[in-house]
This record gives sequence, structure tokens and C-alpha cells, in this order.
Amino acid sequence: MKILAIETTCDETAAAVVQDGSKVISNVVYSQIPVHKKYGGVVPELASRQHLEAINEVIRRAIEPVGFSDISAVGFSRGPGLVGSLLVGSQAARTICFLKKLPLIAVNHLEGHLFSAKLTYPDLQPPFLGLVVSGGHTELVKVENYGKYKLLGATRDDAAGEAFDKVAKLLGLGYPGGPAIEKISVKGNPQKIKFPRPYLAGSYDFSFSGLKTAVYYFWRDRKKSDKISVADVAASFQNAVVDTLVEKLRLAAASQKIKKIVLGGGVVANSRLREKIAELAKKEKLKVYLPELPYCLDNAAMIGAVAYHYWRKKIFADLTVESKPDLRWHSWNH
Repeated sequence: MKILAIETTCDETAAAVVQDGSKVISNVVYSQIPVHKKYGGVVPELASRQHLEAINEVIRRAIEPVGFSDISAVGFSRGPGLVGSLLVGSQAARTICFLKKLPLIAVNHLEGHLFSAKLTYPDLQPPFLGLVVSGGHTELVKVENYGKYKLLGATRDDAAGEAFDKVAKLLGLGYPGGPAIEKISVKGNPQKIKFPRPYLAGSYDFSFSGLKTAVYYFWRDRKKSDKISVADVAASFQNAVVDTLVEKLRLAAASQKIKKIVLGGGVVANSRLREKIAELAKKEKLKVYLPELPYCLDNAAMIGAVAYHYWRKKIFADLTVESKPDLRWHSWNH
């Protein structure tokens, strides 16, 4: 069966058609990066306006290969995300379901990231340990089955992706920060500066605000005689973030006795993180599933992957369902 999926949580307008939860028939993404770049970050009002302008064309292009007659249900990201952006996607999904008399499926955006690797590995099945690392979220989740999750740890302040954006802005590298830092880090020495690793002993939680502050003070107080380049700072910062993520993942995998690891979210596109995760997998004899790069970033195909399993369980939403900007992980349990 085929599902039309819609994703508008932040600054990507996306729609996709996914068959049987893993086969991507179409995956259309309109990125707003050029619009927000000059502001150094996402401007919520501009984001919602851009979604309004793009949504119809994005859906048209996604549905073109099959037509609505082949669609069995419509899935959409209910949250978390920006309220105005979410509203555009939910309104589009509800309208289509009303007009075409199709069932509506509300999906947690983070659950989409958690299962994005299924688009690359169709045979991937729970149980596994999942790590979602994106611009607004850093969460470690034990996935026991579809719809059965246990949150092991989450960010207490800045998410990893948010820290990348803020440090990139501090260093004058532009937006989006993740790709900018990754690009310049190739020219730097990741061991040059010993930035703190916020491991938070006794907890699987994450905290990157202290690391971000350490970079700020180092950059502010640096001396010309130190011969420290922007590339060195970026590489050292990136290394600290990656070390923290990998170590938390290692500890959780060991304590939970889980050998299957799945990652998702925009930060997972980072080549340094992927390299270190591969090293961890080899050392600890873990089986790691990383989504292909297009599925790391916000996309609708991952929403379709999750929506398929809702459809199998006949978990449908009412047409009056509202978007929820602060939708939390516990809403995944059903």
C-alpha cells in the first residue's frame, strides 16, 4: 500500500509517497535555507509563509508518479516543531483526507527520524537503541517495538545541532552551521584545543550549552600569538560534540545490552560522526544502521515509513486533530 506523507515542522516543505513503509516512490523537498541564511537562522514567520507558497506544488510533484487513486492514507508530522509551519502541513493533510475520503495518520517528527534508516535498510526491525541528533533535539531512545519506546536520555539545554549553529555564527561561518563547521574542520586540527566533554556522569542526558560557552570565551580571549585558526576551533568543537555523542551511545548500548544501533537526524549527516560511529561499531561489535544522507535531513519519506506501521495497526487521527509544537517523546507510545 502507498502513503502520501507531508513534513513541515521547520524550514523544509516536503512530501513523499512511500510504499509498504520502506520503498520510496517519490521524495520532494523544498529547502528554505536561501531565505533564512541572511538572518543567520530560521525566522518562524518567514518559514510558515514559505510553506504556504510551496506546499501545493511540493505535494503535486510527490503525487505525480502515482496519482491519488493509488493512495491509501495520508500521514503528516504533528509535532514537535514551529507552530506556523506545522499548521500548514496539517491543514494540507486534513484537507486532502476530507476531499479524498482517506484515513489521516498523525506522526511524531522525532519518530520519523528514528525510523529514517528503514528507508535505507528495509529489513530493519526493533528492538534497537536509537539516537536522534538534530537541530532541536538530541535524544537517546530504547526501541522495544513499533510504538513501544523508552526515553533514556535527552538534551537538558542546547541540542547538538543548535550548538553547531550557534558556534558557526560565533566564528562567522554562516548558516546552516553544521555543514559550515564540517567543511572548515577538514583544514583544522581536532586536537588543537581541549574543549570540555559534557558527559554528565550517571546520566544519559546531554548538555551542550557549557561547551558552546567554552568556545565563546576561548574565541573572545584568544591572542594573536596563539596561532589558532578558525578551522582549529571548529574542528576541536566538532570533535568534542562527536566524542560526547559516541560515548553516551557506547555507555547506553553496554548497559542496555543492545547490539543494534540506529541513528537519525540532520547531525547524523556529519562525516566525522559517521566515522567515529563506524569505529565504535567495530570496537564494540555493534551493528549500526545509518540513513543515507538525504534521509538524515528533514524529509517526508521518513514520516511515510512510520505512518505505514500506524496504518497496519489502524491508528488513525480525527480530522479535527491539532498540531502540537511541543509534542513529547511519550506521545510515541500507543
